[in-house]
Amino acid sequence: MRWTLKPKPEPSKIEALQKALQVDSVLATLLLQRGIETYDQAKVFFRPSLDDLHDPYLMKDMDKAVARIEQAMANNENILVYGDYDVDGTTSVALMSKYLETRYNLIHTYIPNRYDEGYGISYKGINFALENDFTLIIALDCGIKSVEKVAFAKEKGIDFIICDHHRPGDEIPNAAAVLDPKREDCNYPYKELCGCGVGFKLIQALAQKEGKTVDDLTQYLDLVATAIGADIVPITGENRVLAYFGLMVINTNPRSGIKAILNQVEKTEFTITDVVFIVAPRINAAGRMKHGNYAVTLLTEDDEGLAAQHASEINNYNEDRRETDKQVTEEALKQIEEQEEQKRFTTVVYHETWHKGVIGIVASRLTETYYRPTLVFTKSGDKLAASARSVKGFDIYNALGACSEHIEQFGGHKYAAGLTLKKENYEAFKQAFEDVVAKTIAKDLLTPEIQADVQIDLNHITPKFYRVLKQFAPFGPNNMAPVFMTENLTDTGYGKCVGADKTHLRLTATQSGANNIVCIGFNMGDKLDLISDKKPFRAVYSIDENEWQGNVSLQLKLKDIKE
Repeated sequence: MRWTLKPKPEPSKIEALQKALQVDSVLATLLLQRGIETYDQAKVFFRPSLDDLHDPYLMKDMDKAVARIEQAMANNENILVYGDYDVDGTTSVALMSKYLETRYNLIHTYIPNRYDEGYGISYKGINFALENDFTLIIALDCGIKSVEKVAFAKEKGIDFIICDHHRPGDEIPNAAAVLDPKREDCNYPYKELCGCGVGFKLIQALAQKEGKTVDDLTQYLDLVATAIGADIVPITGENRVLAYFGLMVINTNPRSGIKAILNQVEKTEFTITDVVFIVAPRINAAGRMKHGNYAVTLLTEDDEGLAAQHASEINNYNEDRRETDKQVTEEALKQIEEQEEQKRFTTVVYHETWHKGVIGIVASRLTETYYRPTLVFTKSGDKLAASARSVKGFDIYNALGACSEHIEQFGGHKYAAGLTLKKENYEAFKQAFEDVVAKTIAKDLLTPEIQADVQIDLNHITPKFYRVLKQFAPFGPNNMAPVFMTENLTDTGYGKCVGADKTHLRLTATQSGANNIVCIGFNMGDKLDLISDKKPFRAVYSIDENEWQGNVSLQLKLKDIKE
């Protein structure tokens, strides 16, 4: 691990913010690092308000989208709500269909089958619309690159409204409306919405036209917060407001489907991290192991008894997914070990029997192990399909673009993408991808980095300090939980390995003139000798609370320790 310390803001700025907010220099530093420089910006950050959301009509084509939906309702057209099979897609479909059903009854949902249709808009989906007399398809979390498919649908008398957040290609589809804040010709002030977030802006615009406000739509925010957490979009600006109020809904009055998932774990208060690790994997498991329709059914079910049944079924899919991804990861690691006779800048592995539903998770695990841009391929019909994952700081989407002559199609983001190619192009692609990454990646990006926000002493860590830190939540990209670095620590002498297989490290750190504080380092049992015999060490960590037998105390969650 390489440790880096974020640049310290200008002393004059720290001093000015300290004065304005009546906080200490560490908190002022943390805020400035997050782009908060004034009292007013801090107020928006610490006291999110639904009034901070932008007018949805600032998004290009929003007026066209609203007009086309209203036209469909006036003419009794059948509307198909179409979305991808992942968390962002299924929550988007649940949100849009539930809202439209409050105003209109000719609504149907469609999720493509991961295995015979693949990602995004499919000809099979368009033919389904054709056979069942749908004249309007609202596509969510997909469609921005479906130029030919949208044109094909138009020829058949079917209009599309696209609500996407992925990067557009060279051509925008000829749809009735294309909502995507990443369009170059879209001046919407916030560019980082997830697919469900774009869907929410559309229902906000529809409601506004009826004289309603965003306060009338809060019941949908549990879905939006779930998508924001699962899709790993920045938790800044509008996303932060939506996640903040979405978490309030999740903790007070979630929809039956989400409540049924939360009832499966013993916990009373849920954070965005819980959404990412408890709710999202279960929703995803439906599309990975069976069909995304199961997730939509769960998320749109109002009856609590039925929702509990659906959640139980989906939990079983999640258990299957865990088994499968463990097996595929082991096979992939073995394959890498067998083929590594030279230093490589990429990991590219393939087996035709690997389950397509878990290759994204496996790619993430391989990236954690070898820390380099990674692709995991499997057979998909007569083609090969892959999930791509990157390391921090390297744009894998651009790297794939540079290899496009070998690829049939690809799409995604800076750190995660998907692609398909012909089997005969696999070896040529693999070499081209290795060459592109070797030429373009900064070599230090191949060593995992822990970035600490600020260096502090232990005496800085007080209950009052932590109370303010908690208000920095919800955490996520561009607003991660603050990470601190402290030097000249020693263990009080009782440090030990803990856990069933003794893989975790537990110790009590002390520093001259400061209170002792308990530290836990998960999977850091092999570092016990660094702190034994009261050897001085330094640590990077985040601060959290530990509850034990009714007592709550602060503890350090170690990320790494060094001599």
